[in-house]
Amino acid sequence: MTSAPVREPRQHRSRVTRARLLDTAVDVLAELGWLGGTVTVVAERAGVSRGAVQHHFPTREDLFTAAIDHIAGDLVARTRLDGARIPPGPAHTEAVVEALASMFRGTLYRAALNLWTAAVNDPVLRARVIPLDLRLTAAIYDMAVELLDADVSLPGVSAAVEAALDVARGLGISALVIDYDERRRAVVRQWAASLDHVLAGNGAP
Repeated sequence: MTSAPVREPRQHRSRVTRARLLDTAVDVLAELGWLGGTVTVVAERAGVSRGAVQHHFPTREDLFTAAIDHIAGDLVARTRLDGARIPPGPAHTEAVVEALASMFRGTLYRAALNLWTAAVNDPVLRARVIPLDLRLTAAIYDMAVELLDADVSLPGVSAAVEAALDVARGLGISALVIDYDERRRAVVRQWAASLDHVLAGNGAP
């Protein structure tokens, strides 16, 4: 007697579909931007119906902000884990800054920039992006403080960490057009040296 095939639990299939939609949405947003990145395109590339997308994400704003939030959360977790493995020593700060700068590169960062840019002239989207930006910025800042073992009670330390993250974002934007790898490494070294100065309690360099 042949046993009946085991059916995949509906809840598991739903989670798999949702994860596939989030990954696909980031790829589509990075490639086509907000105007070209429609729910229909995401549905076609993910191999599901438009109705299936809207079952998980009723609006386009829901879909793309959830996608950035989810993938960025995974990236922060991976960077925190990798950063925790960086050995202490003279090159520690530079290695951490390089790890932080690497977060602002690639498909996710391109997708996020496309979403943030679209939000400038779209009040509905902007209302969704602002809290997302604040949440992600806080998570990355907290991670940076942890990996740098920074004492934010010291004068200038918090501002120095924030400045380093702003530089990392700027390098990521530049890399979207022309990736000057040698220049990027030089900037990372300079900011690491400045951070070391401040982290040691010497104030702004």
